[in-house]
Amino acid sequence: MVASLDNVRGLTLAMSSSAFIGSSFVIKKVGLKKAGDNGVRAASGGFSYLYEPLWWLGMITMILGEVANFAAYAFAPAVLVTPLGALSIIFSAVLAHFVLKENLHMFGVVGCILCVVGSIGIVLHAPKERKIDSMKEIWHLATQPGFIVYSCVAVACVLFLIFRVVERSGHRLMLVYIAICSLMGSLTVISVKAVAIALKLSFSGSNQFIYIQTWFFIVVVTICCLVQLNYLNKALDSFNTAVVSPVYYVMFTILTIVANMIMYKDWASQTATQIATQLCGFVTIVAGTFLLHKTRDMGNPPPPDQVCLEEARECAPRSTNSSS
Repeated sequence: MVASLDNVRGLTLAMSSSAFIGSSFVIKKVGLKKAGDNGVRAASGGFSYLYEPLWWLGMITMILGEVANFAAYAFAPAVLVTPLGALSIIFSAVLAHFVLKENLHMFGVVGCILCVVGSIGIVLHAPKERKIDSMKEIWHLATQPGFIVYSCVAVACVLFLIFRVVERSGHRLMLVYIAICSLMGSLTVISVKAVAIALKLSFSGSNQFIYIQTWFFIVVVTICCLVQLNYLNKALDSFNTAVVSPVYYVMFTILTIVANMIMYKDWASQTATQIATQLCGFVTIVAGTFLLHKTRDMGNPPPPDQVCLEEARECAPRSTNSSS
């Protein structure tokens, strides 16, 4: 399948986004370490990192990555852009190995290879971007019965989880927080893509910001992002990051692809073989992502706090026996 020029642009932007975002984690960590050596660590409630240039460099790098990711949706379908977000994990893991001296376990290397192989499968068989000439055309797609039903079901599920389930089970069931983030995330991507296309058309000379529908999508992006970030922070604060990150990636990507299939009908022009190959590529990326997260601490020495805690536990029985 010959890739369209827009798909190539979207692919380039998506990979640039992954490189920027993956690098930003390492740069910010270096800045946090330097700031912690000269002041109160961030984990202890300190804000000395705000005076550290490297931390700000990491923040700028992350913002550049998010801008590139935003722009990628204007040129390529979400079926291509969203799964490639996993490549940021590879950039982060490899840079951490060389810059932070964090050992990349052999299983981590295998995870990186799986992510790359899966990404190649998706890229080679990705659908071409649908040609859209105005915001009215996007609004027509968004008001089709299928997508209206999906949006209503997604919003209803989110409201039910927030008002009926979170208070009772959110602290025990990780999927409650992740489901809220993923459902809102799928609507975020749909709206981000609409705004990105509006910007692309506006820069081409056809102003799309004269339509109220464009501003509607901007409001949806703002609301969905705030809800998404709020409950993602709660999930990360309550559960193991090594489990939250891959599970969130899988659920978010699946729901995003489903939402785009319903609204933009990305797979309408593809054969069953091409769709199956993309699904296999996605499953391969999922496997690599889980492997990377589950083995990222293998080979690294435990943090000093953990060592002290373990030593205290070992010494406690001895002191009890000696006193008796």
